[in-house]
Amino acid sequence: MNKLESLREKNSVRIYDCHDPEFRSYGRIVEGYDASGMIAYMESSTPVPDAGNIYIPEDAEMTSMPFTAVMSSVFFGSTPLQAGYCNGRNSTYNGFEYHKTSEINIVVTDFMLVLGHVWDISGDLTYRVDQPQVFYIEKGTVFEIYATTLHLSPIKVSDDGFKAVVILPKGTNTPLSDEEKAKRDSAFASGDKEARLLLQKHKWVISHPDRKPLIDQGAHPGVLGENIELYY
Repeated sequence: MNKLESLREKNSVRIYDCHDPEFRSYGRIVEGYDASGMIAYMESSTPVPDAGNIYIPEDAEMTSMPFTAVMSSVFFGSTPLQAGYCNGRNSTYNGFEYHKTSEINIVVTDFMLVLGHVWDISGDLTYRVDQPQVFYIEKGTVFEIYATTLHLSPIKVSDDGFKAVVILPKGTNTPLSDEEKAKRDSAFASGDKEARLLLQKHKWVISHPDRKPLIDQGAHPGVLGENIELYY
């Protein structure tokens, strides 16, 4: 039995492979670029915490690597980028975020990823846990997540946790200033419901009410249903 078959046997929700047709509306596998240097750096120089996750929006060494430079000039059309990472031991859905550009991820260890569509967020800013789909993605895979895709932290498939490279436009997932928060709140009060989801720069979030770290940051508690845990 391979890893994907084992995951399917141990979980009540369907686990897809990222090469399955179901992945196509969420993103695509990116080929033709050498990510080996990025993976080697992640393996040797970035930690997996004993509990929870660690997210670093920008690592200076990773941002200066040739892979990031070619992503900036070719893949993002000369948009300044930041390269960072998300490492951890997450096993639950917790919530979802989205950006208004694509995101590039590099899989340093095998993991699962829960993906949904922004258009399934209802007009009252709720989203059901039975709407997203779960994908298994193997080490070494480089993939794009589209701007319309809901996502959050990877989910571990081993006791060692997970490691993932995260490449986004510079400044993404960094704190809003007080002035920016005031503009956001004013927009929401004036009728722009989506403004309620803007949590950080270029980062819109809808959280499960049980995900205290997100709720404490001010995330909207709009994910309905059980905060599903996945097993390996």
